[in-house]
Amino acid sequence: MSQKKTIISLAKNGVGAFVFPCRKIEFTYCERSGSSRGMIEYLKTRLIPFAEKNPQIEIVVTPRPSKHPFVRGLYLNGREKGISARNKTPEEIVETVNLIRDNTGFKNNKRFKKPVISTTPSVRGIW
Repeated sequence: MSQKKTIISLAKNGVGAFVFPCRKIEFTYCERSGSSRGMIEYLKTRLIPFAEKNPQIEIVVTPRPSKHPFVRGLYLNGREKGISARNKTPEEIVETVNLIRDNTGFKNNKRFKKPVISTTPSVRGIW
């Protein structure tokens, strides 16, 4: 009797499916404020194509009277990142939204330290 071996692919992190870290983007603006002019133009002309290209991201648009415009991204790890869109043009808001979309939500904890360079050696060594 012969036994047939079946080949089963194992699911591994990053193989087969990609889960976007950004789950929700919130836009807030004021309908009468001059600082929201660029945000209103972005919402009218560029938000729908962005939402069609990124169906995995929930889009929320909320008017906030007498407040400056704001873009906030919420991520799968529970963190959020908010950037003010005050007096920005629609092109600058596109860059801001792409930055929030492409961010992972984690803090950047890397600290770059300069190496110690000494021309005179110390008795105690480099510390």
